[in-house]
Amino acid sequence: MAEHSKIEWTDTTWNPVRGCKKISPGCKHCYALTFAERFRGVPAHPYEQGFDLRLVPEKLSEPFLWASPRMVFANSMSDLFLDEVPDEYILRVARVMQKADWHIFQVLTKRADRMARMLETSLRFAAELPNVWWGVSVEDRKYGLPRIDHLRAAPAVTRFLSVEPLLEDVGPLNLEGIHWVIVGGESGHGARPLDPAWVEKVFQACREAHVPFFFKQWGGVRKKVAGRLLHGRTYDEMPPVIRGPFPTRQQRLDAGGLRVEPPDKFVVVS
Repeated sequence: MAEHSKIEWTDTTWNPVRGCKKISPGCKHCYALTFAERFRGVPAHPYEQGFDLRLVPEKLSEPFLWASPRMVFANSMSDLFLDEVPDEYILRVARVMQKADWHIFQVLTKRADRMARMLETSLRFAAELPNVWWGVSVEDRKYGLPRIDHLRAAPAVTRFLSVEPLLEDVGPLNLEGIHWVIVGGESGHGARPLDPAWVEKVFQACREAHVPFFFKQWGGVRKKVAGRLLHGRTYDEMPPVIRGPFPTRQQRLDAGGLRVEPPDKFVVVS
């Protein structure tokens, strides 16, 4: 029903949107595109249409069906704030995150300007949710750093940066208003190198600003060999986790407007 993720900083991926478009250098070796295009044309496969944009409203009910609270990376295979995703659909996704407050939702985008605009207006209710973390990707100075300014200007309880793939020295990093930083190198075929000095600068900026630091990976063609040790240890720091109590199965179904019909089929009733 849901993908149990191998991404170190989350438990589960949830994709009510599939497909995306490249927008900056961090997208060059997009793992999601590579994965999705392998299945283009395969009948009935979730990625039969490859990496073409597709809204998947049938996925909206999933968080109400999981039998335990989770850390959820929303749209690992897309970008919720892609221009072609209608505002109304983004609001539907946000309402699910609001109702399913026993999960922590991590929303990551490269379209920081649109996210900031919506968090200030139609998504203001979601900006104030402690169980939804809003983040931007930061791969370099030209494209990444301006996203931080957009994020910082947006109202949000928890703001985070995914500095991955880190492609260059991003210089002095202003972490005012930022609550979490993830750092990692690119992995897979053609992976661009990660200089340890770049990582160390981000680490020191986090320490000076008292921001939790999560080192995801050194990356490379064989990322498991390179590992994720920094200073001889792992850094798995995270911001405070604030979530609602875990409800009963019936309460979860009611919150999602679902009912069960034989044989164990879930039907949306509201």
